[in-house]
Amino acid sequence: MSKPRVLISDALSPAAVEIFKQRGIEVDFQPDLGKDKDKLAAIIGDYDGLAIRSATKVTPKILENASRLKVVGRAGIGVDNVDLPAATARGVIVMNTPFGNSITTAEHAIAMMFALARQIPQADASTQAGKWEKNRFMGTEITAKTLGLIGCGNIGAIVANRANGLHMHVVAYDPFLSADRARELNVEKVELDELLTRADFITLHTPLTDKTRNILSGDAIAKTKPGVRIINCARGGLVDEVALRAALDSGHVAGAAFDVFVEEPAKENPLFGHPNVVCTPHLGAATAEAQENVALQVAEQMSNYLISGAIENAINFPSITADEAPRLRPFVALAEKLGSFLGQLTEAEIRGIRIEYEGDVAAMNTKALTSAAVTGALRPFLPEINMVSAPLVARERGIMVEELKRDNEQSDYDSFIRITIDAKDMPRHAGGTVFHDGKPRVVEIRGIDVDAEFAPHMLYVRNADQPGFIGSFGSLLGDSGVNIATFSLGRDAPGGDAICFVAIDQPAGKDVLDKIEALPQVKRARAVNF
Repeated sequence: MSKPRVLISDALSPAAVEIFKQRGIEVDFQPDLGKDKDKLAAIIGDYDGLAIRSATKVTPKILENASRLKVVGRAGIGVDNVDLPAATARGVIVMNTPFGNSITTAEHAIAMMFALARQIPQADASTQAGKWEKNRFMGTEITAKTLGLIGCGNIGAIVANRANGLHMHVVAYDPFLSADRARELNVEKVELDELLTRADFITLHTPLTDKTRNILSGDAIAKTKPGVRIINCARGGLVDEVALRAALDSGHVAGAAFDVFVEEPAKENPLFGHPNVVCTPHLGAATAEAQENVALQVAEQMSNYLISGAIENAINFPSITADEAPRLRPFVALAEKLGSFLGQLTEAEIRGIRIEYEGDVAAMNTKALTSAAVTGALRPFLPEINMVSAPLVARERGIMVEELKRDNEQSDYDSFIRITIDAKDMPRHAGGTVFHDGKPRVVEIRGIDVDAEFAPHMLYVRNADQPGFIGSFGSLLGDSGVNIATFSLGRDAPGGDAICFVAIDQPAGKDVLDKIEALPQVKRARAVNF
C-alpha cells in the first residue's frame, strides 16, 4: 500500500514537514504554490492531503481536480478560503486549528485596545517627527470601563480573562454561551442590543457567517454608546466599514482598531486615514509561537486522519479520536452496509431514516455511524453521496434522521444496530452486529432472525416457508451457472414467512431474478451488491 501524500501550498513551519515525514507520510513543500491557482489545480490530483494557510484558495475548480484528496488542513482558525459546500459534497474533511493561535490573537486584541485608548501609534509618529504634542493625545483609562465581547468562544474567553485582570467589567453576547460558562469566565451574558448601549469598548470574536456578516451594521452602530471604541481582530466583514467611518467622522464612535478587513490585502479602505483609527495587516496570529503551534497542530491532525482515521477539529464532520477510530471502523462498515441493503430494496420516496443503537455501540461516537448509515441508504439514489455530505444532503431533502440509544438488556448481542427506512410505500428494517472477528453481519431482516456475512454480490429472497423451495432455488441457480458461496435462511414461524439471504460468486442478471420470482413460493427477489 502506497504512503499517503500531502501537499503544503503555503508558508508553514519546517517543523510541520518533519512531523509528516516522521509519521510516514510523503510531503511536498511548495510554500508559494497557493498563489498560482492554475498550477495547484493541475497537480492537486496527486495528493491525499492539502495543508494551507490563508493564501491558498480551495475552490470548486481545485476540488474537481482533487480525485484523491481526503483532507484539507487549515493552519489557523478561519476557513473562509475553503469552499466548504464543495469540499463536503466531495467527501473532503476540512480541519482547522482553533487553539494554536488563540492566545496570540487575544493578546493582539488587548494590545489594540490599549493602542486605541492611549492613541499610541499616533503619539509615536508625532513624537518621532519631533513635535512633542503632549496635550494633543488625551487618552482614556481602561480600568472600570465596560468591555463588550461579541463572541465568547476560545479567543473571546481569553480576552475576558485578560480584561478581568485589568479590572474591566465584561459583558458578552454569544447565543452559545451557557450561564454556567459565563459565571466561570466572570462575564455578564447579555443580548446584543444591551451590549451596544452599555459597552465603552466593543471587541469582536466570532466567525464570519451569514448570520454574523455586518453584525455591527449601520443601525447597530447607531445604537452604541456615544464615545464607544471598536476593535476587530476576528474577521473582515463583521463590521460595516462605510457605516463605521461615518460614525467616526460624526464623533459618535471615538475610535476603531482593526486588524482584519473586508478586502485583503487592504490597499484601500474606508477606515484608512482617519486620525482615530489604528490598523494592522492581519497580525492577530503573527507571533513565532503561534505560527509554530498551528503548523504542528495541523500536521498532527492531518497525519492522524490519514493514518488512523482519527478526526479532530473538523468543520464538516464529527470528531473521532485516535482511540475511537479502530473501534468504530467495523461498526461504520456495518451501518453503511445495512443502510445500503435497505436502500437497494427501496424504490419509493424516502421520508425518514431511524438508526437504533443497542449495547456497547450505543456508548460510542454514533454520529459517524449515523452518517455511514445515511450514506448507504441514499447512495442507490444519489451515487455521489459520501459520509461527509450525507447529513447535509438528507437535511436538504427533508429526510428526517433519528438516533435512538438503548442498553443491551433486551439484546442477544453485545452491540446491535437496527436501521429503519421510512419510505412512502412501507417501512423497511434490518439489524446487524460485529462479531469478534471484526466482520459485520446481518442478523435480522423484517424481524426475522438470519445470520449472514456481507458479500460483494448477494440475493435477497422473501418466500413462503414451504417444502421444496430450497431444492428448487438451488437447482435454478445451478442451471443458470450461478455458484452459491453462503446460504442463510430464517423464518418467523413454521409455514410462515421466510427470508433467504445468499452470497453468490457473480452478479445475477435480470433473467435469473425473473426465474427466481417465478418460483411458486417466492414473494420477492432482489439482487443487492456491496
